[in-house]
Amino acid sequence: MSIQTPELQMQVGAVSHTGGRANNEDAILAEPIALRSDLPSGGWVLAVADGMGGHANGEMASNLAIQTLRESLPGNDQSDAALALKQTYRKANAAIYAAGGEESDQHPGTTLVAAVVRGKYVTIANVGDSRAYLMRANQLTQITQDHSVVAEQIAAGELAPGEDRTSPLRNKLTAALGTTAELERRLPAIYELVLLPEDRLLLCTDGFYDVLQNTDYLNLMSGEDAQSSAVALTDLAMQRRTTDNVSAVVLAVGSSLATMQRAEIARDLAEHRAEQGTSILVPVIVLIILTALVAAGVWYWMF
Repeated sequence: MSIQTPELQMQVGAVSHTGGRANNEDAILAEPIALRSDLPSGGWVLAVADGMGGHANGEMASNLAIQTLRESLPGNDQSDAALALKQTYRKANAAIYAAGGEESDQHPGTTLVAAVVRGKYVTIANVGDSRAYLMRANQLTQITQDHSVVAEQIAAGELAPGEDRTSPLRNKLTAALGTTAELERRLPAIYELVLLPEDRLLLCTDGFYDVLQNTDYLNLMSGEDAQSSAVALTDLAMQRRTTDNVSAVVLAVGSSLATMQRAEIARDLAEHRAEQGTSILVPVIVLIILTALVAAGVWYWMF
């Protein structure tokens, strides 16, 4: 899927796979926002959710979160994307909590990282440990911060970066949608950024973290085709035997108009040089042949 805007050309690819589990408790969203008078460039609503609470409960929670986003955001004409996301997250939290039953001792829940892309402007909301990454100038930056015990330990200096991969607490969350009747006021965490040409935005669940390195993300997202990037990421995670579901949504921003124009000029110049080389080569060859004929004639008459 792609959208052409006056400023940027964007492609989106999305894949969700069972990975190392028998069933898929992840859910994804890649919904375009239609062009309208206040949004002439259009945009996207993108999200990944990772359910928890067992087979049926985990699937219910993640799918309900995505369904709430799909129903609430693409047609939302509110100019404040952050406020729209906060309201939608609270709505999703209430729906998941109610679906789990008020008498339940352990409510199902889900992580949810979502991005509203309006032209070049992106607003990201996050609860849990699914992540948003930005690839820019061949550098990968984690935009969101995990709501997890190990993330808090790293922030407090109790755990070194990288040790979270082997920590027995790496899957223990400090926040999720649906596990409490009301979402904490500080949630969801909001992040905002402006896209540039050739950027890549990745939303993904935690099935990738133990098996992929930053260089893997960079290599697999460097191409122009967002769907191929999403497929390549999930394929590599499965090849490396991830033990969890894997879901990825990739947004790829095309090259700038100036870059494309420079590339076109370079191609034209190369073709022109090739044509010039051919046009010079033909008379040179003819001249050599004529010279050889004259020389042969002179030699014949002399001898």
